[in-house]
Amino acid sequence: MKNKGLLIGCSVGAFILIIIGIFVIWGISTYNKLVSLNEGVNQAWGQVENVYQRRADLIPNLVATVKGVANFEKETYTAVTEARARVGQIKLSADQLSDPQAFQKFQQAQDNLGNAISRLLVVSENYPQLKANENFLTLQAQLEGTENRITVERQKFNQVVQSYNTAIKKFPANFIANMTGFREKQYFKAQEGAEQAPKVQF
Repeated sequence: MKNKGLLIGCSVGAFILIIIGIFVIWGISTYNKLVSLNEGVNQAWGQVENVYQRRADLIPNLVATVKGVANFEKETYTAVTEARARVGQIKLSADQLSDPQAFQKFQQAQDNLGNAISRLLVVSENYPQLKANENFLTLQAQLEGTENRITVERQKFNQVVQSYNTAIKKFPANFIANMTGFREKQYFKAQEGAEQAPKVQF
């Protein structure tokens, strides 16, 4: 009888150890998956920063070319220069992707720069000598290509953020996420008023 009780006690102890082992393995596996998803977000963010930097690098060349060829509106040139300067002042590290205010400030600065570039390109189209200038046409094509790349990288970023945010909210992985400090990341959003079609006037 004593041996039987000992055997049952050992079986219960072994069962408890197996359950604990399963939970430990699941916890480690879940944590590692969240780390991989977080690194995916960081990598996608690096690509977004890369294409934004490419745009910032091209702007002085574009402005110098347009300024050199056309006596264009000073207000437009100033707007681009100031917008680029503001973008340079606002840095957003991968660690800040969970901060809605910092993310919004960064996106707003980038959107303002994009708007200023668009205005510069529209104004510069009024100068016939610019349309024939090879440097201007090359830079214009480069900027348009960069804007397309920015759109693509932002879409990719939002996709990996969605995968990450979904993973940290799903039960039961949300326990591991909460215990180990994984926080929700921010999405890029469309500019305010982007849902309205632009008015074209001739």
